[in-house]
Amino acid sequence: MKIEQIYTKCLAQGAYYIESDGEAAVIDPLRQVSEYIELAKKSNSKIKYVFETHFHADFVSGHLTLAKKTGASIVYGPKAEPEFEAIIAADNQEFKIGKLTLTAIHTPGHTLESTSFLLKNESGEDHCIFTGDTLFLGDVGIPDVAQRYMGLSKEELAGILYESVNNRIKPLSDNLIVYPGHGAGSACGKNMMKETVDSLENQKKVNYALNGSLSKDEFVKELTHNLPEPPAYFPLNVKLNQQGYIDFETVLNKSSNALNINDFEMLSKDKETIILDVRNQKDFINGHIPNSLFIGLNGTFAPWVGTLIKNINQKILLIAPTGKEVEAIARLSRVGYDNCIGYLEGSFSTWKKSKKEVSTLKSVSANSFVETLKLNKVKVLDVRRDAEFENKHIEGVVSLPLSDLYDKINNLNSDDTYYIHCAGGYRSVIAASIFKSKGLHNVIDVAGGFGAIQKTDLNESCYNTQLPCSN
Repeated sequence: MKIEQIYTKCLAQGAYYIESDGEAAVIDPLRQVSEYIELAKKSNSKIKYVFETHFHADFVSGHLTLAKKTGASIVYGPKAEPEFEAIIAADNQEFKIGKLTLTAIHTPGHTLESTSFLLKNESGEDHCIFTGDTLFLGDVGIPDVAQRYMGLSKEELAGILYESVNNRIKPLSDNLIVYPGHGAGSACGKNMMKETVDSLENQKKVNYALNGSLSKDEFVKELTHNLPEPPAYFPLNVKLNQQGYIDFETVLNKSSNALNINDFEMLSKDKETIILDVRNQKDFINGHIPNSLFIGLNGTFAPWVGTLIKNINQKILLIAPTGKEVEAIARLSRVGYDNCIGYLEGSFSTWKKSKKEVSTLKSVSANSFVETLKLNKVKVLDVRRDAEFENKHIEGVVSLPLSDLYDKINNLNSDDTYYIHCAGGYRSVIAASIFKSKGLHNVIDVAGGFGAIQKTDLNESCYNTQLPCSN
């Protein structure tokens, strides 16, 4: 028996490869399927099934491509209505993979078709459970917005999820290993643990959904309180996963266009095209093409693309580190952004050497920022999430989560100077690039973000209080 978790940090997503006695299965594969095929080839195994725990909203799955390339059958749980050939499993239906057995356990709530898969080992003993977005470590999946328009409210979905978790998963053996669909950082949950594997026994102790600390009504209230609106691309990804999509190889062939400076500049003049700079934030600070949007590959790239680029069919020109162009195209495609039309050959160096206009971003150290804060009344924007801000923030700063920035940017005065910080220095540069593209050029990035600020000598009275900011 072989079980391998294939974890993608950018999406905080776990796919799973299972193998026994010459047969294999994959659970919730990503759109690039070569890794799963190679795993099967190494042991001369045949991929028999592709199991989908639900219609994913935060990424485009690889189920269709993998089935086409291997002849595997796609399996969904009850209530799923895909627009392609698939097995719709009955509740408790069993599937054989070599000497292993996977049992479909219908666990609706995150979505109506959400299904967990219980694996029995060669001896017929319960070994592990793949919970998809039903049960995370320390958390559960939030009610999926794509299904709130099917006559069910978020509260009703949360109540269904409570019953699924407590009636279908909690009664299972403490010895089970829990393999969730996502970890910390995913937008599919609110407060997940950093770990990606745990025992069901421990989850029954630490997970509020399982430990009996909340009644059903309290659970519903907790789960739906301050529930963030999901990014606009979520329903579009659900549609792609339910109806079909283009194979990644086709997207890559279409998008891998190395453009010279003249062609790149000509294409960039199209009002329907954006320039997306995916280099490191320090490189962007030191020099970038005017009005380009920064979202670096070194951070949670794909989710921020989906959050900030509202049109999933947006035409995109890339400024990528040399050698990272294919990675950028692949990571765009993971969330359904298939309309990259090319990249500047030689990256930003080509632009700079051509003597064309270059923009920079002012960035100061946390210490310099704090010294300014002590002496002057300055305008500060905190672009972290609401939960981060509520946990701790500098008194008097304005909370403007990055995800809400486009909706609220018109409330800012272009004549004012704004210091911007996030948690570690990634999101603030994204925010600054948006500000500059909208004509707000008096923005100053605080390098290292709130983490660096907390290491300065800023007095604790300056955090979460009404006291004057002084030592």
